[in-house]
Amino acid sequence: MRWEGQRESSNVEDRRAGGGGMGGFGLGGRSIGVGTVVAALIGGWIFGINPLTMLGMLTGSGGGTEVQAPAQAPPPGDKAAGFVSTVLASTEDVWGQMLQGANGGYQAPKLVLFRGTTPTACGRGQAAMGPFYCPSDQKVYIDLDFFDVLSKKLGAPGDFAQAYVVAHEVGHHVQTLLGITQRADQLRSRGSQAQGNAVSVRVELQADCFAGIWAHHSQQAKQWLEAGDVEEGLNAASRIGDDVLQQQSRGTVVPESFTHGTSAQRVAWFRRGLQSGSLQQCDTFAASEP
Repeated sequence: MRWEGQRESSNVEDRRAGGGGMGGFGLGGRSIGVGTVVAALIGGWIFGINPLTMLGMLTGSGGGTEVQAPAQAPPPGDKAAGFVSTVLASTEDVWGQMLQGANGGYQAPKLVLFRGTTPTACGRGQAAMGPFYCPSDQKVYIDLDFFDVLSKKLGAPGDFAQAYVVAHEVGHHVQTLLGITQRADQLRSRGSQAQGNAVSVRVELQADCFAGIWAHHSQQAKQWLEAGDVEEGLNAASRIGDDVLQQQSRGTVVPESFTHGTSAQRVAWFRRGLQSGSLQQCDTFAASEP
């Protein structure tokens, strides 16, 4: 991606100073490593457990005093922070146009950079969750070390793979603005665990499709994608399918436990948004089979 020199968003809170609280995750005096991050992510995807809960199971954590580093802008020259700030700015441009005049227009989310752990309106956010969106405070949370996990452990390297992750989380924000998140929560509350998982799959696949919409329109506006970038995004979508993660972790696949969709589904819906650039093409809830 030819992203350098593009506008960076001012909606970025940098809480990384001081490690985010208690010096990061402690377990016998050690911080939580990449392996635990992967375990929490895979465990949450496989069993439909909130990664916050899964991390507590892995570490025995769940209490303690938490000190939040003061929010500030990322320091000049921080390339990783500059990259996500640039991608966030592009999502603001795209969704500002897409949602102009709809439901009061587009209200951009904040993107919070943190290390280890940080308080959120949805509970204590932890690095081992991977990037996540909290609808209660309308903020996206990212520990930038996750991108090392994405590249080295999940097999999805490249800047556009990272951009896809940011755009997916912003897609959840768009769902909140459009009332989709709230309706999905109501559906989940009325059904069984398996039915709730099926709703979650449609929510996640729609966020993938919304990420594709962003890619479609940002490319039209900036022409910043280079050879291989789209393939990086599609590869990232394929590497985090429930079926692939389950097969890798325990050698079997249990479809009723899926919460994010198969690799094929994630790739298909991301590609659908990428090719169409249309909200109407991203209605995963209307599809007979996602």
